[in-house]
Amino acid sequence: MAKSMTKSQIMKALADKTGLKKKEVAAVIQELVVLACKEAKNTFPVPGLGKLVLVQRPARKILMRFGPKTGQTVDVPAKKVLKFRIAKAAKDAVLKR
Repeated sequence: MAKSMTKSQIMKALADKTGLKKKEVAAVIQELVVLACKEAKNTFPVPGLGKLVLVQRPARKILMRFGPKTGQTVDVPAKKVLKFRIAKAAKDAVLKR
């Protein structure tokens, strides 16, 4: 399997494609990240890729499979989790359906 791209490689590829400088591309990406973090509680869409959503996970009981509490039932409290839901178009493009 091929190695994933580094941050520098991503910035260079976007700079080459758009005609912007690497620093300008990095600034745009950074602002996108800041905006996504600020707006995630209201669902933040990234057009063509997916959306960032805040989900309430309910309280539940789990059976410990390993560790010092093996075999015991443990209560896991309810909590909020951040998830990224991939858009169908992106999924189809990657999986070549």
